[in-house]
Amino acid sequence: MPEGFPSLPSLNALRVFEVVARHLNFRLAAEELGVTQAAVAQQIRGLEASLNLPLFERLARGLRLTDAGLAYDGSIRKALGMIDEATRLLRPQATHLTVSVTPTLASKWLIPRLGTFAEQHPDIDLRVLATDRLSHFHTDAVDLAIRYGQPPFGAGLNAQLLMEQRLIAVASPALFEGKDLPASFEHLQGLQRLHDAHDFWPEFTAALLPDPVQPTARNLRFNQTSLAIEAAINGQGIALANQAFVQHDIAARRLVQVFPQQLRLDKAFYLVWPRSARQSSVLLLVKDWFRQQTSDS
Repeated sequence: MPEGFPSLPSLNALRVFEVVARHLNFRLAAEELGVTQAAVAQQIRGLEASLNLPLFERLARGLRLTDAGLAYDGSIRKALGMIDEATRLLRPQATHLTVSVTPTLASKWLIPRLGTFAEQHPDIDLRVLATDRLSHFHTDAVDLAIRYGQPPFGAGLNAQLLMEQRLIAVASPALFEGKDLPASFEHLQGLQRLHDAHDFWPEFTAALLPDPVQPTARNLRFNQTSLAIEAAINGQGIALANQAFVQHDIAARRLVQVFPQQLRLDKAFYLVWPRSARQSSVLLLVKDWFRQQTSDS
């Protein structure tokens, strides 16, 4: 049986040659390859000896490819690229899916669950884009979004309910030491109200608290719900938050529910994705996983 590629030089030497040709410097090539500069120079000398021609001109500062070296570099770079591509095709690639969520939903609801997702689906590379900006599916390469509001969210988009918006009032247990819960409505007057950009406090007090409840002069305002929640954990006042966003903090006794009432809003959180003739199996799996998380809450 005839031998294959009898004149093929050492593949390691060719790899070293490609790196040296790119840097035109033995020291920089050695740093990239993680070997000594002497080892790099030895590989190049051996390759030139096997080819019986010089590939580099040794200059006072650095190197320069000879005409033969320049032509060889182009061919070797293409050949190594083909080997790299062939090798990558043999290896199973992780499936990517990008989901766009608000920062509060990401930090207070999704992130605590991502470890479970990674264990159940190690072959899926889930990428989380946390932003208050409305992401665009095509320009931002987003596959799935969780949006707050009411459908329809736009032409060509599907929407499926993920979780309702049920607001509760929460605060640090330290604010209620020696006091019974649920708190009295009068107690609300003595505590600072923590507002987010939605500012649901007027709606909450009007719908659920008895008249007359005078607005307190003590207010602290944040642009994100997660910041109001963190301020509540740190004992700075009472915040309104989706029950799903604070359930872990309540279970860990970082927060307590101040009043038993919940305010259910017409708007909710929806899974939103582009309408198309065919949905990928990965998108279907991730959507099912999200819905399972809310049903288990």
